[in-house]
Amino acid sequence: MADLGPVPEETPNVGATGTVGAGRAIDDAEQAELSVRGMHCAACVSRVERALAGVPGVLEASVNLVDARASLSVSAGGFDPARAVAAVLDAGYEAELRERGGDVIADAAASAEDEDTAREHEYRALIRKVWIGALLTIPIVLIGHAEMIPGLMDLADASLRPLLVLSGLLTVPIMTWVGGGFFTRAWSQLRRGESTMDTLIALGTGSAFLYSVAVLTMPGVFPPGTAHPFFEAAAVVITLVLLGQALEARARGRTSRALRSLLELRPERALRIEGGVEVEVDVADLVVGDVVRVRPGDRVPVDGVVVEGLSAVDESLVTGESNPVAKAPGDEVIGGTVNREGSFELRALRVGSDTVLARIVEQVRAAQGSKPPIQRLADRIAGVFVPAVVAVALLAGLVWLTVGPDPRLNYAVVVAVAVLVISCPCALGLATPISVMIGIGKAAEHGILIRNGAALERARAVDVVVLDKTGTITVGEPEVVAVTPTEGVTEAELLAAAAPLEARSEHPIAQAILAESNARSLPRAAVSEFTNVPGQGVEGVVDGARVVVGTEAFLAGHGVELVDATSVVGELAGRGMTPVIVARDGGVLGVIAVSDRLGPDAAAAVARLRAGGRHVVMLTGDHPAAATAVAQRVGITAVHARVRPDEKAAKIRELQDAGRVVAMVGDGVNDAPALAQADVGIAIGSGTDVAVEAADVTLLGDSLMGVANALELSESTLRNVRQNLFGAFIYNVLAIPVAAGVLFPFFGVLLSPMVAGAAMAFSSVTVVTNANRLRSWQPS
Repeated sequence: MADLGPVPEETPNVGATGTVGAGRAIDDAEQAELSVRGMHCAACVSRVERALAGVPGVLEASVNLVDARASLSVSAGGFDPARAVAAVLDAGYEAELRERGGDVIADAAASAEDEDTAREHEYRALIRKVWIGALLTIPIVLIGHAEMIPGLMDLADASLRPLLVLSGLLTVPIMTWVGGGFFTRAWSQLRRGESTMDTLIALGTGSAFLYSVAVLTMPGVFPPGTAHPFFEAAAVVITLVLLGQALEARARGRTSRALRSLLELRPERALRIEGGVEVEVDVADLVVGDVVRVRPGDRVPVDGVVVEGLSAVDESLVTGESNPVAKAPGDEVIGGTVNREGSFELRALRVGSDTVLARIVEQVRAAQGSKPPIQRLADRIAGVFVPAVVAVALLAGLVWLTVGPDPRLNYAVVVAVAVLVISCPCALGLATPISVMIGIGKAAEHGILIRNGAALERARAVDVVVLDKTGTITVGEPEVVAVTPTEGVTEAELLAAAAPLEARSEHPIAQAILAESNARSLPRAAVSEFTNVPGQGVEGVVDGARVVVGTEAFLAGHGVELVDATSVVGELAGRGMTPVIVARDGGVLGVIAVSDRLGPDAAAAVARLRAGGRHVVMLTGDHPAAATAVAQRVGITAVHARVRPDEKAAKIRELQDAGRVVAMVGDGVNDAPALAQADVGIAIGSGTDVAVEAADVTLLGDSLMGVANALELSESTLRNVRQNLFGAFIYNVLAIPVAAGVLFPFFGVLLSPMVAGAAMAFSSVTVVTNANRLRSWQPS
């Protein structure tokens, strides 16, 4: 088959997440969560992370500004939650431990309700202060610009003095109550030698206020023309910053809608059948083995198996599959899905935290709290941002005081205050986590579970997608289409030799052979000395004879002479079938041909991946001719067949060594090593637990379109993150020099502290608004 073609420039392999303490071993670690209140910027996040990282027993600490949550990996038995809470309190913030119960969904719902309550309380408190601040600020601004008001502009300075004193008195409650939090937090941080956005606001507004008080009380000490107060600057800045925080808090509440939608999928009540009578009970009271009635229009309360009745179940909100799925006795149903038609009874198989929905909720919550590597840059900048801004403000003020025009002191104060209040570390802190939260939540809405932010970032760079064949490109439900025994052997004898061994394998091909044997009601002999080699075959002793079932290479490795089977194997494989050879005591009994249907949108998904500029490769343990036939039908030109599981991982490594960023898509135990080796492992949700555990991304449905959707959403999310980071960086890069007065010599433009405060307040709102655009994302 065709080669992959020229290798593009090497794409760097993204490293670990940017959480504090990530260098320490976290194997066998337990998880803990804290609610943290009072954070407003990236510097706050870094401060809390450092505080938690110093707590004994904490191996890793990741703090999310958006949902005010600290996720901790802690050593079992060596962690004291009280010390973690105390560390956060000592850092100047409020914290409390989030208790975990036995029901993930109930815990998440309670946590979400607590978050909503806390956020609504925060919003109302901020808005109340904004209104009071605005009412006090209006007369302060009017007095500060009295020279522009008819009737007041002709008053002498002595006549304006009482108004200026009133302005100062009105500013006091703004400084002490409306914006008092800035000063208390800044003082707490100063005592510890640290700084955040609160430090900038407190320094800027505090300087303007103290300067204005000095002007009123000691006007004679100031040079002529400089004794002008700036009460309006302090009042307007504090009020606008609080308004920005209020709008930001309200907008942040929309980022977790996807998770709340998942929580709402599970009903609160269920109809349990007790002694033939339907009894309404809480879903939390259901246990494994309970029989539950599900009526048309009801949501399925728990994972179970249908024991009576026929229906069609809408699984779209859980798996992303759009069409209702027919259900009959023996079929499994997923909790949270909707029964569209007939009534049926199910027997509970998984309840509480063991259900599919609970695992989805847990993974989405964990992923939304994680950090992609791209945030490391913002975290590093946040660590030095505030001290650097203070230094720039002092330098700018000194320059204006030294070489600026008269009145120099006034200009120096205005410039220094403007630099302090226009700088915005809060936008840096929000830029990444808010987009990651929305992106991962949006993925869950489309049946895609992303393990963490790092996987989301790596997926963007994927340029090669490697697909397993059985269960990935095909539907994973093969059936026997031909039984070709050698001369002197009957079909029944051939199947009876293979079926006892295949009964012990979970591979779809093995299950197909077993189903054919059962359909013919063939007896099944006892097996001993059973061995299963994933991706190659099985062997064991059946009725005293050693039987080997599998690929040509597997049987050849066991010394079986394959001359009698070679022509049949080639013919069947050339027709797209998978040939399975059966030998007994070294002699070939015959060949069983198995065929699988292509996934309904496999060809379209491959075309979409290739249209996105990605190479698509098939990696399978199947016969080369069979693999080639399937590849041609879906448009794949690069095929590697007869590849053992350990060789699959080696093939992935070869591509990575050539500079490729590889996504591996598979569903079986034999795919697990390759999934783990790949830059991004993508497991089909209907696959084995081993495959899902090894993957970075899990598709809840069986459609390969989910692969294209996951990669496309990753690109959209990272593009949104970059837009946010660019906006936050470019804002500060441009705003700080303008506030420092670089435009004044050329255009006579000098930024007012009030304008600077408004710009800072709304920069965060802009970042949040841009991130929320992701909520409208749909697959192309």
